[in-house]
Amino acid sequence: MTYPPSGDQPGGQPGDFGQQPGGYGQQPGGYGQPGGYGQQPGPGAYGGQPGGTPPDNNLVWAILCTVLCCLPLGIVSIIKATSVNSLWAQGQHQAAHQAAEDAKKWAMWGAIAAAVVAVLYVVFFLVIGGIGASSGF
Repeated sequence: MTYPPSGDQPGGQPGDFGQQPGGYGQQPGGYGQPGGYGQQPGPGAYGGQPGGTPPDNNLVWAILCTVLCCLPLGIVSIIKATSVNSLWAQGQHQAAHQAAEDAKKWAMWGAIAAAVVAVLYVVFFLVIGGIGASSGF
Protein backbone atom coordinates (compact mmCIF):
# COMPACT_ATOMS: atom_id res chain seq x y z
CA MET A 1 0.00 0.00 0.00
CA THR A 2 1.30 3.44 -0.81
CA TYR A 3 1.10 6.38 1.51
CA PRO A 4 -1.14 8.28 1.54
CA PRO A 5 -3.74 5.86 0.19
CA SER A 6 -6.02 7.35 -2.31
CA GLY A 7 -9.77 7.19 -2.12
CA ASP A 8 -9.96 4.84 -5.08
CA GLN A 9 -7.98 2.08 -3.35
CA PRO A 10 -9.90 -0.53 -1.36
CA GLY A 11 -10.18 0.40 2.29
CA GLY A 12 -8.50 3.73 1.81
CA GLN A 13 -10.13 7.08 2.41
CA PRO A 14 -8.57 10.37 1.45
CA GLY A 15 -6.40 11.53 4.33
CA ASP A 16 -6.54 8.46 6.56
CA PHE A 17 -2.82 7.67 6.09
CA GLY A 18 -3.23 4.01 7.08
CA GLN A 19 -4.60 4.71 10.53
CA GLN A 20 -6.25 1.92 12.43
CA PRO A 21 -9.72 2.40 13.86
CA GLY A 22 -9.47 4.40 17.07
CA GLY A 23 -6.36 6.31 16.07
CA TYR A 24 -2.86 5.43 14.95
CA GLY A 25 -1.27 2.65 17.00
CA GLN A 26 -4.08 2.45 19.52
CA GLN A 27 -5.44 -0.84 20.69
CA PRO A 28 -9.16 -1.26 20.99
CA GLY A 29 -10.27 0.39 24.19
CA GLY A 30 -7.92 3.33 24.02
CA TYR A 31 -4.34 3.77 25.15
CA GLY A 32 -2.70 1.26 27.48
CA GLN A 33 -3.62 -2.30 28.03
CA PRO A 34 -7.02 -3.69 27.22
CA GLY A 35 -9.29 -4.10 30.21
CA GLY A 36 -8.46 -6.90 32.62
CA TYR A 37 -4.70 -7.13 32.08
CA GLY A 38 -2.46 -6.32 34.99
CA GLN A 39 -5.23 -6.40 37.56
CA GLN A 40 -4.79 -8.46 40.68
CA PRO A 41 -7.45 -11.06 41.41
CA GLY A 42 -9.64 -10.33 44.39
CA PRO A 43 -10.08 -12.53 47.46
CA GLY A 44 -11.52 -15.89 46.61
CA ALA A 45 -10.80 -15.49 42.88
CA TYR A 46 -9.58 -19.06 42.59
CA GLY A 47 -12.48 -20.69 44.36
CA GLY A 48 -11.05 -20.44 47.87
CA GLN A 49 -11.95 -18.23 50.73
CA PRO A 50 -9.42 -15.77 52.05
CA GLY A 51 -8.05 -17.46 55.12
CA GLY A 52 -5.45 -17.26 57.80
CA THR A 53 -2.28 -19.22 57.85
CA PRO A 54 -2.04 -22.81 56.64
CA PRO A 55 -1.57 -25.56 59.23
CA ASP A 56 1.91 -26.77 60.16
CA ASN A 57 2.89 -29.17 57.40
CA ASN A 58 5.23 -31.26 59.63
CA LEU A 59 7.84 -31.34 56.87
CA VAL A 60 10.74 -31.24 59.35
CA TRP A 61 9.45 -34.37 61.09
CA ALA A 62 8.90 -36.06 57.74
CA ILE A 63 12.48 -35.37 56.65
CA LEU A 64 13.92 -36.50 59.99
CA CYS A 65 11.86 -39.67 59.82
CA THR A 66 13.12 -40.36 56.30
CA VAL A 67 16.78 -39.76 57.12
CA LEU A 68 16.98 -41.26 60.60
CA CYS A 69 14.20 -43.79 60.93
CA CYS A 70 12.25 -45.45 58.20
CA LEU A 71 12.71 -44.53 54.55
CA PRO A 72 9.41 -45.80 53.05
CA LEU A 73 7.16 -44.28 55.71
CA GLY A 74 9.21 -41.08 55.68
CA ILE A 75 8.73 -40.68 51.93
CA VAL A 76 4.97 -40.98 52.31
CA SER A 77 5.14 -38.39 55.07
CA ILE A 78 7.14 -35.99 52.88
CA ILE A 79 4.62 -36.33 50.05
CA LYS A 80 1.74 -35.54 52.40
CA ALA A 81 3.63 -32.64 54.01
CA THR A 82 4.49 -30.98 50.72
CA SER A 83 0.86 -31.01 49.58
CA VAL A 84 -0.38 -28.99 52.58
CA ASN A 85 0.52 -25.50 51.31
CA SER A 86 -0.73 -26.10 47.77
CA LEU A 87 -4.05 -27.43 49.05
CA TRP A 88 -4.38 -24.39 51.32
CA ALA A 89 -3.63 -22.04 48.42
CA GLN A 90 -6.34 -23.74 46.35
CA GLY A 91 -8.84 -23.06 49.10
CA GLN A 92 -9.15 -26.71 50.15
CA HIS A 93 -8.67 -26.00 53.83
CA GLN A 94 -10.13 -29.25 55.14
CA ALA A 95 -7.93 -31.27 52.78
CA ALA A 96 -4.89 -29.24 53.88
CA HIS A 97 -5.60 -30.01 57.54
CA GLN A 98 -6.06 -33.69 56.68
CA ALA A 99 -2.77 -33.79 54.74
CA ALA A 100 -0.96 -32.17 57.70
CA GLU A 101 -2.41 -34.78 60.07
CA ASP A 102 -1.48 -37.58 57.67
CA ALA A 103 2.09 -36.29 57.39
CA LYS A 104 2.36 -36.25 61.18
CA LYS A 105 0.84 -39.74 61.43
CA TRP A 106 3.21 -41.28 58.85
CA ALA A 107 6.26 -39.66 60.47
CA MET A 108 5.17 -40.96 63.87
CA TRP A 109 4.63 -44.48 62.54
CA GLY A 110 8.08 -44.34 60.90
CA ALA A 111 9.69 -43.38 64.22
CA ILE A 112 7.79 -46.12 66.07
CA ALA A 113 8.79 -48.69 63.45
CA ALA A 114 12.44 -47.67 63.77
CA ALA A 115 12.28 -47.96 67.56
CA VAL A 116 10.70 -51.43 67.36
CA VAL A 117 13.36 -52.58 64.88
CA ALA A 118 16.13 -51.24 67.13
CA VAL A 119 14.72 -53.03 70.18
CA LEU A 120 14.37 -56.29 68.24
CA TYR A 121 17.93 -55.89 66.97
CA VAL A 122 19.28 -55.54 70.50
CA VAL A 123 17.18 -58.45 71.78
CA PHE A 124 18.32 -60.63 68.87
CA PHE A 125 21.99 -60.05 69.64
CA LEU A 126 21.47 -60.58 73.37
CA VAL A 127 19.77 -63.90 72.67
CA ILE A 128 22.44 -64.96 70.17
CA GLY A 129 25.16 -63.88 72.61
CA GLY A 130 23.50 -65.82 75.44
CA ILE A 131 23.19 -68.94 73.31
CA GLY A 132 26.81 -68.62 72.20
CA ALA A 133 28.04 -68.13 75.77
CA SER A 134 26.09 -71.15 77.10
CA SER A 135 27.29 -73.45 74.36
CA GLY A 136 30.95 -72.63 74.97
CA PHE A 137 31.85 -71.01 71.66
